[in-house]
Amino acid sequence: MPPSLAATDIPCPPWRRLLALVYDLLIVLAIVMVVGLLCQLVTGGQLIRTGAAVVVPAWYQALQGAVVAAYFIGSWRRGGQTLGMRPWRIQVTRDDGGAPTLQQALIRVLVAAAPLVLLLLEPVIGLRATLWTLLAVWAGWFAVALFDPRRRALHDIAAGTEIRRLD
Repeated sequence: MPPSLAATDIPCPPWRRLLALVYDLLIVLAIVMVVGLLCQLVTGGQLIRTGAAVVVPAWYQALQGAVVAAYFIGSWRRGGQTLGMRPWRIQVTRDDGGAPTLQQALIRVLVAAAPLVLLLLEPVIGLRATLWTLLAVWAGWFAVALFDPRRRALHDIAAGTEIRRLD
């Protein structure tokens, strides 16, 4: 991080962090596509089986999750920012303003991703209902920031981190 940029004590407004998340979703999409391409090449195009039901190997899902988690954890640990956070001039910090520890970054990513467990409901309630449920739960995760004085979302509270604006 350039020396001219320093985290302030000003909490990040929720709208700014959500816009940064939209940017990061584009990065995550690119990561998932590259990992998918590499896995298709390694398996000779036989990664996902279709037929009466689509079968996606559990190892592939775990690999995708690990690579995406590594992007977020590495970004937060390296400079406190993902690529999506940079244009919005926001940064993840510990409560005391320092860089998040590995444990904090891991807790933050796991709690933020926890609603993905709801995808297991898809065979029972259908894809559309599952996605709306997932969206509603994530909205609740971030709605906590509207009431927290430091504008922390649920995963920030769990990890002892917060998002601050940069000068």
